[in-house]
Parts: sequence; structure tokens; C-alpha cells
Amino acid sequence: MTDNREFHGEIAGLLLAAGGGRRLGGRPKALLTHRGRPLVEHAVGVLRAAGCGRVHVVLGAAADEVRARAALDGCVLVDNPDWAEGMGSSLRAGLASLAGTGARAALACLVDQPGIGPAAAARVLAAYRDERSLVSAAYDGVRGHPVLFGAAHWAGIAETATGDRGARAYLRAHLAEIRLVECADVAEPYDIDTEADLSHLE
Repeated sequence: MTDNREFHGEIAGLLLAAGGGRRLGGRPKALLTHRGRPLVEHAVGVLRAAGCGRVHVVLGAAADEVRARAALDGCVLVDNPDWAEGMGSSLRAGLASLAGTGARAALACLVDQPGIGPAAAARVLAAYRDERSLVSAAYDGVRGHPVLFGAAHWAGIAETATGDRGARAYLRAHLAEIRLVECADVAEPYDIDTEADLSHLE
């Protein structure tokens, strides 16, 4: 795996973990158990193993319970009071929390994709060049997560991130600038959205 230590100060991990698990009967995704621990802990570990020294975690549903039950030492915990509006509000809150940190890019992951591990995240991180970088994992050529947003794009993403679309509108408008990094050989991009999806958890 590529040694990414030189990027620690430039690339922050951004974990979106605010969802309420509406289709899971209202069970917050951050607190689903995976390998004996809350899913949010697993996702933080992925970002750290990939080479992110700073990790910001956006919390929303059951934020107090997540703080109490998950070991998130060393993370910057960002409260999103508007989490019910969708992923866009969490992305805006997360990017805003990175202002002034010195980070030149954010490596964004979703808490409900445990099939995406450090190998895929590290590949995306390794494609970083500067604050104008836009990098996305791809699975058999289809864009997915994680996504790296250079700081030059943060304001534009925040302007267009609404509802559950996240950065999709911004990325669609900047397709020519996105560097795709194929990850299908090292990760599976499934989401934990429904009761049936819980079978993916270990």
C-alpha cells in the first residue's frame, strides 16, 4: 500500500455519520454493530489506516448516544442539527468544520459502507495532487465513494449540496476534472440501508 504519511497534514478524513436509519426502523447507522463495535468506529479506522491524520465526524441522529458508546478519541466531532434534511446538510457542516484547519483536501466517506476499506481509501488519497484535486473511487467504471474534494471546491460544493444529493450536482458539473480511481478489486460499495442489508455486517 502506498505510504501516505506525507499527506497527513494536508488531507483530512471527513466521515458522514448523521443518518437516522429511517428504513432500518429508526436505528442510527453510526451505532449499528460491525465486528463487535459501532459502525462509526470502523469507518474512522478506515480513514486513519488510509493515511488521514485528522478525522472529522459529522453526527446527527442520536449524537449524544454515539458520543457515549463509540470510542472516537482524537476525532473532531461535528454536530449537524439539520441532519434530517439529508446528506447535503452533513456535507456542508463537515466542510465548514475544516475551514481554518490547514487541510487542503477532504477524503469523504459514508458510515454505512463497511465494504469499503483502507485499500480503496488509500488509493483515492494517493491520487491527491493539490487543493484543486477532485478524485473519486470507481467500481467497474461507476463513480462511488470515497471521494476526495480539494479545498478549492469546498465553497462550490457547499452551495449545491442539498437534500440527499450530497456533492452529486457539483461533481456532475465538473466531470472533466474528476480523476477516477478503480477500486472494484479491493472494495464493495454496498450501503446498509434496509433490514436485508444488515446481512453484510459482521
